Amino acid sequence: MDAQLGLRQNWKQFSLLVFINAFVGGMIGMERSIFPDFATEVFGLESHAAMLGFIAAFGVSKAFTNYFTGRFANRFGRRNLLILGWILVLPVPVILNYAEVWSWIIFANILLGISQGLTWSSTVVMKIDLVGDKNRGLAMGLNEFAGYLAVGLAAVGSAYLTSRFGIRPVPFWVMGGMGILGFLFSFLVRDTHAFVKQEAGEKDIVEIRGVFWNTTWVDKSLSSVTQAGLVNNLNDGMIWGLLPVLLISRGFGLEEIGKIASVYPILWGMGQLFTGKMADHLSHKGMLFWGMLIQGLAIMGLIWVHSFESFVGLSVLLGLGTAVVYPTFMAAIAASSHPLQRAESLGTFRFWRDMGYAVGAVLSGVIADRFGVDYAVVSISGLTLISSLIVKLRMSQ
Repeated sequence: MDAQLGLRQNWKQFSLLVFINAFVGGMIGMERSIFPDFATEVFGLESHAAMLGFIAAFGVSKAFTNYFTGRFANRFGRRNLLILGWILVLPVPVILNYAEVWSWIIFANILLGISQGLTWSSTVVMKIDLVGDKNRGLAMGLNEFAGYLAVGLAAVGSAYLTSRFGIRPVPFWVMGGMGILGFLFSFLVRDTHAFVKQEAGEKDIVEIRGVFWNTTWVDKSLSSVTQAGLVNNLNDGMIWGLLPVLLISRGFGLEEIGKIASVYPILWGMGQLFTGKMADHLSHKGMLFWGMLIQGLAIMGLIWVHSFESFVGLSVLLGLGTAVVYPTFMAAIAASSHPLQRAESLGTFRFWRDMGYAVGAVLSGVIADRFGVDYAVVSISGLTLISSLIVKLRMSQ
């Protein structure tokens, strides 16, 4: 392989990976707006903590898979891990359509989490491998744009299909079709390890021992980014699980809920077309601080509003705040990592970031059961605002 670094030089493979990541995002988006209703209508669950158990299962399985995907990317090959991820997700729509007990739904979301960890992490790592230093933020912006735009569009689509045809089986068969297409297109991908070896020969960043703990705690900048990533997905886990519940309590119907729930990931995705490139030129610290601050304030506002327009406006703010931080997270991690250790450092970050799904689901579910949904929203908002301050005070420029 002619391992020439650069977005322009590798635009065909890069575009293919962006296209594949849209299918990755679409798979999770099909659950986004309908799962709380699925839990109550099909399985009769009333406890918020029990309903949010599927998010916890998804988050934990994805978090661990993220780490091991990064850890073993050099050994087993990025492309092989990508294909394995698609193989594991193919049974999920079948389980969702035919399961009669909630434990099978939890199992399906464990498989979905493992698949997302393998597929999304592999596309992230391969894009960073291809583009080199100059366009990492742009690369991450394009990757997350495709993924989260697909999440939002699939959320709208699943809500529409559910209102038209019912929760089962049509929405989950559409999900299955996405999985088959993602699997087939992944065979066209070429592995990128040769690009990593070439870049490693051009870098003067020193390899370190203990990548996991350095990224988690020791390095002030890397650990600041990591905690912000965890809190970002912590609040996303709450939004995923409790926003539909909050909207139901305000009297909104399923189609309105689908529209409101979709605005946030669509803005999150589309905004990264711009914020990804900004991360190549602006301070990572400043972008992370302001993005987390906007998120915290937008979440706090959810308990004070009642109209459809107000919820849409707050979803716009939340989506923009998340768009500012999301490509910046990985651009900041990649910039401070040795090329041969970058996949593991990104895997460590993504481990903690997606563990936030589980923490957010469990924490917000327990608080909602004990004190009410509004208290859960306020608590998660407070943690997000604290996270912005940690970035401001601990992260170097």
